[in-house]
Amino acid sequence: MTIHTARLSDPAVRAFVDAVNSHDREGFMALLAPGATMADDGSDRDLTEWIDREIFSTHGHLEVDNESAGGRALIARYRNDTWGEMRTRWRFTVEDDGRISRFETGQA
Repeated sequence: MTIHTARLSDPAVRAFVDAVNSHDREGFMALLAPGATMADDGSDRDLTEWIDREIFSTHGHLEVDNESAGGRALIARYRNDTWGEMRTRWRFTVEDDGRISRFETGQA
């Protein structure tokens, strides 16, 4: 069963999912701490290149099925125009100021 975005526990993660689903690149970037990093399937990637290729140019969308670690770990169905839908995991590091300094994703 999908968890509605508004019910996600962590405010930064909630805003992240909302920005992805509303295709709000500017809002997404505002959520990130300076120097934020990310990894996909265990490999660090260039964050800007990855989000443009995997999220914003391909209409990425997250449907969260489960959250843990205080809302900073998700299991979600992710889809985009390139890969279709897949079951994914997401883990977030959120700084004291509420911005995301790192996220990691990959197939679940």
